[in-house]
This record gives sequence, C-alpha cells and structure tokens, in this order.
Amino acid sequence: MGTVKHHHFEKYAAHGYEFLKKVAKRLGEPENKDKAFRVTKAVLHALRNRLYPAEFVQMLAQLPMCIKAVAVDGWHFREKPEKIRHLDEFIEEVMKEDQRLAHHDFPTKEDALKAIKAVFGAIKEYVSEGEIKDVEAELPEPLKKLMEEAA
Repeated sequence: MGTVKHHHFEKYAAHGYEFLKKVAKRLGEPENKDKAFRVTKAVLHALRNRLYPAEFVQMLAQLPMCIKAVAVDGWHFREKPEKIRHLDEFIEEVMKEDQRLAHHDFPTKEDALKAIKAVFGAIKEYVSEGEIKDVEAELPEPLKKLMEEAA
C-alpha cells in the first residue's frame, strides 16, 4: 500500500517539475528551476490576492497538484479581493510576494513582465481556454493583454 502512495507522490512531483521546466524555459533559463519556482509562487500568490476565490480555485483545478499546493500555501482568502487597477500594481504585488529575492529575480520592470508572462504562458498550457477567458475577465486591460500575449 505504501508503494502506491509513494508512486502517486512521485507522479505529482514530476508534473509539478514539468510546469516549472516550462516556466524556466520561458524565462530563458531552462536549468534554473529554483528561480522558476520563486517566480511561479510570486505570480500565483499575486494573482490569488486579486481574483475572486472561486475563480482562482477553478483555474487551479486544472494545474498540477504540486503547483496547486504552492498557489494555496499561506492563503487567507477574502470574498472580495483587491482589484488590480494598473499593471504596475500587479508587478509590485509580484515583487512583494518574491520577498527578499525580488531584486535578484526582477532587476527591472521588463524582467518582472517577462516573468509574469512566463508563468501565464505555462498556466495556459494546462488551463482550458474558457477558464482563461473567465480569469481574463477579472483583470484590467493591460494585464489581460499580457495574458493574451503569453504563449
């Protein structure tokens, strides 16, 4: 019985690493899984704080189990999230979520935009087009455009 559970864990971990590999490749640093992890966590946490919980959970349902765990770690959700008014607000939120390594992971605004786009692109590989449209509907135009451009 223990082997079956271990096998499931390995499968979940493998799917999570696949997601991180996709982010790392989009960042232009295919070997840097640590940075891909930090960036993914920061973007998902910033997104969860700005979407309605039900919408965020619906999007998460289609992501790998390990990525779901990263996304909900430490989550104290509010029924009515803070709305994102400007792209710069979202970038600041992502940098705040990355904490002490933000200056290293995002030395410039362009680096932050590239990182956000990298995570959005990976998300779009897993999440249905209909669900992506639902998420985009809650985003301000510049952030919606960034998600649309992410590939």
